[in-house]
Amino acid sequence: MAALIYLGILVVAFYALVVLPQRRRMMAMRALQSALREGDEIVTTSGIYGRVVRLDDAVADVEVAPATVLRMARGAIAQRIGAEPESSGGGADED
Repeated sequence: MAALIYLGILVVAFYALVVLPQRRRMMAMRALQSALREGDEIVTTSGIYGRVVRLDDAVADVEVAPATVLRMARGAIAQRIGAEPESSGGGADED
């Protein structure tokens, strides 16, 4: 019986320490990507800085230099520059 209690505690701890924070990060990323607008300064997941010049449902055109526009997946956008920092304190850079 004690083993079942310990197993239950382990499952709850795993859920609270791994699953919930990952869900929050995914929801925050989806919210960011759906709130993007043309003219936003962004950083991609690969570290490319640029400005959004056109948005489609799944594709964003990002100007990285004058007359240089990259077409990339909207999901590759990691953050908006100049946006207020997240108040949750659990950013993706705290690994």
